[in-house]
Amino acid sequence: MSENRVDSVPAGDLTSPAGSGTAAPPAPLTTSAPPGPAARRTGGGARTGGRDRTGGGARPHPLRDRLRRDWQLLLMALPAIGLLAVFHYVPMLGNVIAFQDYSPHVGIAESPWIGFANFQWLLTDQSFWDATLNTLTITAFQLVFYFPIPILLAVLLDSVLNPRVRLFVQSIVYMPHFFSWVLVVTLFQQILGGAGLISQLLRANGYDGIDVMTNPDTFLLLVTAESVWKDAGWGTIIFLAALAAINQNLYEAAAVDGAGRWRRIWHITLPGLRPVIILLLILRLGDALNVGFEQFFLQRDAVGREAAEVLDTFIFWRTLVTGEWSYGAAAGLVKGVVGLLLILVANKVAHRFGEQGIYKKS
Repeated sequence: MSENRVDSVPAGDLTSPAGSGTAAPPAPLTTSAPPGPAARRTGGGARTGGRDRTGGGARPHPLRDRLRRDWQLLLMALPAIGLLAVFHYVPMLGNVIAFQDYSPHVGIAESPWIGFANFQWLLTDQSFWDATLNTLTITAFQLVFYFPIPILLAVLLDSVLNPRVRLFVQSIVYMPHFFSWVLVVTLFQQILGGAGLISQLLRANGYDGIDVMTNPDTFLLLVTAESVWKDAGWGTIIFLAALAAINQNLYEAAAVDGAGRWRRIWHITLPGLRPVIILLLILRLGDALNVGFEQFFLQRDAVGREAAEVLDTFIFWRTLVTGEWSYGAAAGLVKGVVGLLLILVANKVAHRFGEQGIYKKS
């Protein structure tokens, strides 16, 4: 009985000649699952003439679909948009009187156009430049000596472990924000004025009294101290919120590595606050020509126009008091344009340092 032998080639040997009579190994069976959402998004099923989402060519939802999807949110935002439009954007149309010889008796439509005559008059007015110099000086001084105080106060409050003590201190430092400037100036007058508490104590002990409230040389320090006392505590709210967003595991890891409190503040807290600091700094620079009205208006007569005249009070006196409406509108328009340019420049500098800033091009 003869034995039939079949020469076999090892499976997967690609050197075997074709048609040698050996059967090819069967192809492995694969079970294909239906494509999931990720596969469908990445083009698992090719469509003729279509573009996938990963290629950057996906068409956005039509406006009608987006309105149907977000109509509840738009309805909630409608009152705020209406107030913003009525009290901020519609009044901007009144800036046309800066190019007119405006008279409220005839209105905007009948007032004659004079072009840039008001701006030429403004740029040659020495009182305008004096007010601008005072405004920039006060802004620069407060940017150095007032802006860092809410940051330091927020870091100190965040380091307080007892929640009751922290809540008590926060309540104390927040309270002056709700006082009017009339009350704030009155309190400082009762303390630092010629008949104030400090002067009475000095006279009782044989010394001469002081009157800081009427001294033009110390007016810059006075208004900065008033601003710190009134608004520094309120400014800590934003920084405390930013501190709450910092991962606490970073502090624990740094403590395990032997970092002290100051090193943790320097390497964890301040870098975590940097985006918020830069954002508020940009906004402050954009508001550089707007240092306030009430605070300086209340103390202008006490220290004199040369020390207390800022752009806001200058516009008030040259517009509402003298009736030069077009001249005041020109000054306000110049102030707004300069503030916008400062915001754009500061935002560009923030982008150079790798920060988001107020806005960023997509």
